[in-house]
Amino acid sequence: MLSLSLAAPPVLAAPPATNHPILGIWKLTLPDGSCSETYRFRGDGTTLVTSAAEVSESEFQIPSEPSEKGFYKLVDTVVKDNGKEDCSGQVMRVGARATNFVRFHPSGSLFLMCADESMETCIGPFRRVSGLGT
Repeated sequence: MLSLSLAAPPVLAAPPATNHPILGIWKLTLPDGSCSETYRFRGDGTTLVTSAAEVSESEFQIPSEPSEKGFYKLVDTVVKDNGKEDCSGQVMRVGARATNFVRFHPSGSLFLMCADESMETCIGPFRRVSGLGT
């Protein structure tokens, strides 16, 4: 007996809730101030990122609630990239997938992005940008 699920197209993840704290525009500036990255997390589950000369678009998945440790698991897959270098001098590959863990400050205006559900290996803070379509 054949399983119909083998022939079914992949199911796309549901977009985040309209009040999800990740939605909006966030900016990460390198400690020396030499470069910054801007992340626009959109309600349709896509992200537009600008970093130095790079412009990329990705699709993301994030749960509606944090884990017991207070982190949101963020899975991000690059779907478009202009092929230019980002702030770290790297060029993103279409299809690249990253899993990180996001921890929001109680104010909702900052977050850290971590390699796991601890504060040991994180980058940030990402700062919310107000007034630009957020």
